[in-house]
Amino acid sequence: MNEKIQVVAPESVGLSSSQLSKLSNFFQSEYIDAGRLAGCMIAVARHGKVAHLSVLGKADMEQNRSMREDDLFRIYSMSKPITSVALMNLYEDGLFQLSDPVSKFIPEWKNLEVYAGGKYPNWETKPCDREMTISDLLTHQSGIAAGSFGASGNYPEIEQAYRDIGLGPDWFQTKGLTLKDTINALTSVPLAFSPGDYWNYSISTDICGYLVEVISDRKFDVFLKDAIFDPLGMTDTSFEVDPSKASRLTSNYTHGLDGKLELFDSATDSGFFGPISYFSGAGGLISTMADYLRFAQMLLNKGELEGTRIISPKTLDLMTQNHLTAGGTMQDREKKKSLSLRSPGHGFGLGFSMVLDVAQSESIGSVGEFRWGGAASTAFWIDPLEDLLVVFMTQLTRATTQIRPQLKSLIYPAITGA
Repeated sequence: MNEKIQVVAPESVGLSSSQLSKLSNFFQSEYIDAGRLAGCMIAVARHGKVAHLSVLGKADMEQNRSMREDDLFRIYSMSKPITSVALMNLYEDGLFQLSDPVSKFIPEWKNLEVYAGGKYPNWETKPCDREMTISDLLTHQSGIAAGSFGASGNYPEIEQAYRDIGLGPDWFQTKGLTLKDTINALTSVPLAFSPGDYWNYSISTDICGYLVEVISDRKFDVFLKDAIFDPLGMTDTSFEVDPSKASRLTSNYTHGLDGKLELFDSATDSGFFGPISYFSGAGGLISTMADYLRFAQMLLNKGELEGTRIISPKTLDLMTQNHLTAGGTMQDREKKKSLSLRSPGHGFGLGFSMVLDVAQSESIGSVGEFRWGGAASTAFWIDPLEDLLVVFMTQLTRATTQIRPQLKSLIYPAITGA
């Protein structure tokens, strides 16, 4: 277990303690007392020091267990930045280029086709305009559709086919399933669009995890432990919950038809207890507030933490630039058949979204801040301009909330000095 998170006086890092105190009050009254969240944890760090830590509500409502600082959370898509850093770690070894076709490492994907009509397994297809590249995977411009929680509704035939071939909700917890199995299964489903044509949030990051395995000749979970978790001291981050840590897992909830919280994944018999064989880089990790703070601080420090370098400043700079076709925003580049869950004014890089225009984002912040979140309503962002990072942990799945902009409206006014 990590040591207790050390918290400094906000004023010592140019933040207002009276403004930050609003965080606990707001989330207690508006979310926890109102029955919208079981519990949550909020950390605000500036200049490398945590200046605010809220630990609120219940980790497990059924057991009436209060949230604790060392509790374990399903971070789901907050796994994606970790996977992207892992793959780019191999880029720094000269083992691939972003422009390399994916088929260089996955030969069975050499002749993928694009959807033109029909339903699984009776497809009408056409050739891709060009091959899928590794950059397409990292930026979600690959043509792969969403699996599990991330279905956009833009590609219903493709998304239904994913469920038909076993890539439905919680597929990554299917006993015995491996990343290689998903690679093989996806050959039976055409791409939703030709690579580069659109931005579509997807399970592309699982394929990035598989590329790490192929390129490094190590299992993905082993690579993450060797290259990121152990060097950063992220002792509680993994794809499955160690039995010795079972009492620290939070229960996961969703909103029922009546709007009230109901159990979604219990802390007592969660699929995350394993054994896990499918190491989902898109959404499979469990972590703690302390561990993710260390990962985020490494990013804010341009790839280094406490003398340990994970990625170079120039590589991280490349990752946090907008890589979308024609420099567009996520909303510009997405098929607009359904409401987008992505913020306006944001581009997307190699594993992160970033603010391109603060006014268009309709939320207080800075140009260049980069971030992502998870399906259980977790979130983080990093603001290099203000030397600020925020991590939000909670356990509410399949919910539409305004948590991140509300966090921003409460936290940014606390900046009172350099």
